[in-house]
Parts: sequence; C-alpha cells; structure tokens
Amino acid sequence: MTVRSSWYTMTAVGLALVSLTAAGCSTKSDADASPGTPGRVVEPKDAATVRLALITTAAHPYFEPWQATAEQTKAEFKLGDVTVEASAAEDQAEQKKVIDSLAARGYNAFGITGVSPTGINATFEELKAQGVATGSLAVCPAGDTNSADFCLATDVEASAYKAAKATIDAIGGEGTIVHLTGKDANYITQRRIAGVKKAVDETNGKVTELPVITDLDKDLPTAEKAVSDLLASKGQEIKGIVTTATNPAVAAAEGVSTQQLPIKVVAIDDDAEIMDGIRSGQVTATVVQNPIGQAYIGGWLLALLGSKQCALKTPGLIVDSGSFVVTKDNVDKYDEERKVKTRDLQTELTNQLTCQ
Repeated sequence: MTVRSSWYTMTAVGLALVSLTAAGCSTKSDADASPGTPGRVVEPKDAATVRLALITTAAHPYFEPWQATAEQTKAEFKLGDVTVEASAAEDQAEQKKVIDSLAARGYNAFGITGVSPTGINATFEELKAQGVATGSLAVCPAGDTNSADFCLATDVEASAYKAAKATIDAIGGEGTIVHLTGKDANYITQRRIAGVKKAVDETNGKVTELPVITDLDKDLPTAEKAVSDLLASKGQEIKGIVTTATNPAVAAAEGVSTQQLPIKVVAIDDDAEIMDGIRSGQVTATVVQNPIGQAYIGGWLLALLGSKQCALKTPGLIVDSGSFVVTKDNVDKYDEERKVKTRDLQTELTNQLTCQ
C-alpha cells in the first residue's frame, strides 16, 4: 500500500511504523515501506469485511483526533467501513444504546472507551459472544479482568505519578501542593489520586498535599470557579498545583498567571493553551498521552482480529499506550518520544499475535 506515508504526515503524532516478525503474517516489503519506516509491518490481507466502530465517552477534546485517524485506517487497511461515535451523555446505558445500534447495523469490530470502567466488561462479553472483535481503548475496565480482546490505554496511575514527580521537582522537593482532578466517583480518578499520593509519600514528609479537589472536569467554568476559590484561600500557601484533568489544567494555568502567583503548575495533555503556556513559562510541565496511537494501533489490531487473520496469544492483553512529560526543554520535540513508544507498541503487540 502507498497511503502510509500520507498518514505519517497527516497526524499530529506522525507515527513511524516498525518491523513486525510474527510468523505467517502478511508483511509489507522493505521496498514498499514509507519514508521513516524502519522495517516491515503486518498488513491485513483481507479486511473488507471489517466494519470498525470507535466508541468514545461524551464529546471530549481528547478524542478529536480519532475521526481522522479512523478514516486513515479505513483507507490504509481497506476496511469495509469505519465510524466514530459518542453517547450524548456520560451514561453507560446511553453508550450501550449506541453500541447495540451499531452492532445491529453490522459493525463487527469495536474499539470502546467505556463510560463506566466498572461496567463495560458486560458489554465486551456480549459483543464477543456475537463474534465481534473488541478492544478497550484509552481506558481499561476496572479491576483485574479485561473482557475485551485487548486493552490499549494510558496507565493513568503511572501518568499521575509522573505529573506529581514533575511538580515536586519544580518546587525544589519540599512545600505544599494540591491535586485538581475529575469525577470523584470515577475509577480513573481514584487511580490518579493514588499516583499523586505515591509521589508525595516518597518525599517522607517534605511535601504536603492539601485535600484533593475533584469533580472539576464537568466544564471549564466549574474548574475556573474552583481554582479562583482555591487561590483566594490558599494561594499564598501553595507552591505547586498538579492537574490530572483537562479543564482544571487550563483553569489553573489561567488563574495562577492572572494573579501572578509563584505557583508551579503541571498540567495534563496537549491543549494548545497549555503548550503555549509551557513555551512562555506560565506552565511548568504537562503529561501528554497517546490518543492517535491508541486509535491507529487499535484500528490496526482490530482489523487483524476482525478479519480472523490473526489472534492474540493472551486474551484480554493489557498494554500501556504511554505517557510523556513535556517541559520547555522538549515542548517542540516530545512527539519523537511518542513515535518511539508507538513503534515499541506495534513490536510488542506483534509478538503477541499468531497469524494465518
């Protein structure tokens, strides 16, 4: 195929692809490899019967690259169809209606970000019983069991730990920090809280964490009010703010800058305002994830599984898609690290496949 080069230049990540060596799998020859491709890649041999659905939670900036990435996987892997859908509300029952409707319309490969990590396994089990290929993308099911064929997601506890470590380093290893995050009842939020706490505990009392402020990712005004109240009451005490949700990240950066406080802010993801803040020094660091890698590699793997060309040696395989600390020193080149991680992911997953 010749479209891989266009995909490489189109995406923000610019994923370079890797040599895949699973025995019996169809591969692209070195002569056909696109510029920057270090080797050969397992190619779906006949994925025209695969109709791929990527299902996200309610609309969120994190998932904005998925539509373009899905269209590219359709062209590159010659899929029968692709769609990217989201439920109208953050409700598992509403998301289930979207999934059921698509399954009834013949979609037979699903990459799903479950609204409820504690309840999504039942949906995966139902889809697999119908012979549908399934992947849990961006978020893994809660607990020790992943009922999807695989999960490719950020290890959110590890990414929050990295964010907290970056905050602690920025304040010189001692002082008071506060953690701003998303929905308290969410399993992901609790893992993020654990990651920050781990980093604080490692300081042996040199760093003190104020009570975590949750439920701030509903919308930006909610986060802005919480940050305003926080800075009014504790602004002189706080040395660092670690944020693990998008809206409080933006609100914290804006609030600290507006009030000209000497507080170090560590954010999440690569919102344009956050990245500009890093360049200007307004934001100390951010921890970015790999959404395009999740959608692209998820689509690639679901094409192989959905066409029955390949199977995973370990059902329910869980793979960390990566998280990366971005500072002023690497703000214009951090994608290189994501490219390396993505190449490693395809190697790792190829080693987990048996193919016809």
